[in-house]
Amino acid sequence: MKLVGRAAAPVVLAGALLAGLAGPAAAAAPAHSAPAVAQATVQAPAAAPLSAAGVTESQWLADVRAALAPARAYIEQRTSGAGAAVRPAIVFDIDNTTLQTHFHPFSQPAIGASLELATYAHARGVAVVFITARPDFIESLTRCALQRAGYPVDGLHGRDLDDLFQPVQDFKTAQRAAVEAEGYTIIANVGNNTTDLEGGHADRTFKLPDYNGLLS
Repeated sequence: MKLVGRAAAPVVLAGALLAGLAGPAAAAAPAHSAPAVAQATVQAPAAAPLSAAGVTESQWLADVRAALAPARAYIEQRTSGAGAAVRPAIVFDIDNTTLQTHFHPFSQPAIGASLELATYAHARGVAVVFITARPDFIESLTRCALQRAGYPVDGLHGRDLDDLFQPVQDFKTAQRAAVEAEGYTIIANVGNNTTDLEGGHADRTFKLPDYNGLLS
């Protein structure tokens, strides 16, 4: 996840959140100790190369859906039968992983495929946790944006002042470790940037398209 060119610009983001939350809700797209599982990253099948300028919203949403296509069956598997995970959790990034902040920076509607996965997982008893590089001082705005878009929010981890000086990947890895320390088994981690996913502390990762950083 990237905040306005990754040079954290929280004032701009907070303004966008405030403007979006003030208006009418944008329609969302349709809607510890478990046995060790080898970590694997799932990505969408390779598509024709797209230049940053050539990515359309419809192409992006189709690519996101393709990347998440295996996730529903995986969640069902990890929440069923004798091998079901203990206190399962799924971790999501926010910007351009769960909320459309590139194409709709003010209204920030849900990404349909991500919302469907989150609500399905939650219905099966999986805690839905968000780990974001957004700063803590806009946490209430971020939580409101997620809930307004239809997401269940069982946990929300943003960066405090000390974390702003830490590499994003190190921060997110540490936050996943903190979720595990609460007794959860992170069965899946969903993000559109390698910094969202690398570092372990998740049984499986799902990489969404970012087109060489355009939608990070």
